[in-house]
Amino acid sequence: MTAENITNDILAGMIDHTLLKPDATHAMVEQLCAEARKYHFASVCVNPTHVKLSAELLRGSDVKVCTVIGFPLGANTSEVKACEARNALENGASEIDMVIAIGALKAGNTELVGADIRAVVEAGHAGKALVKVIIETALLTDEEKVTACLLAKEAGADFVKTSTGFSGGGANVHDIALMRKTVGPDMGVKASGGVRTHEDAVALVEAGATRIGASAGIKIIQADEADGKTADAPKGY
Repeated sequence: MTAENITNDILAGMIDHTLLKPDATHAMVEQLCAEARKYHFASVCVNPTHVKLSAELLRGSDVKVCTVIGFPLGANTSEVKACEARNALENGASEIDMVIAIGALKAGNTELVGADIRAVVEAGHAGKALVKVIIETALLTDEEKVTACLLAKEAGADFVKTSTGFSGGGANVHDIALMRKTVGPDMGVKASGGVRTHEDAVALVEAGATRIGASAGIKIIQADEADGKTADAPKGY
């Protein structure tokens, strides 16, 4: 997709409107959901403790509820991640963003990493949810990024995702292009972490992203408005 074809409506439909800060309050979640309804974002992405409230607030809308599993370290056991995913689905989530076992990948234990992803994919798909796999690109070499993407694809995940936003780096064009090349044209690729501007988002979509995770969603889609006024969005990353 080229910049000329990326309208604000198209871009809004790719954004996971995100609030993952640890001190997020119910009032902030309510604001996030109201904004997502207004701008028709793809989803709100919230911590598991806020899933039930978000699902209630977004009932009847076209906005999905996304949550994070094993977040942000990916260091929970596979059993805990799968249980967390099932609980989130029971509370109303329909999209699951799980963090891989990063340390195991760095150690070359691809069997553990693949099994860990599969445990969450199976739990998510049993509840008819999309599963996105956060590979945490800031901590990986390019070779490790490719390995992680292939493991996610082999495990049946729906998306690969760049970052939690909590490890000192976020999405960039190089990583999105590499991930897209690795997984092929049919699997989703989510760019998240540090996406702040309209230009950032468009460049990432041009590189192959099909979903954008951002706390600055309103700023991103309003960037080209003549009056330059944007609403304040709660910070998530």
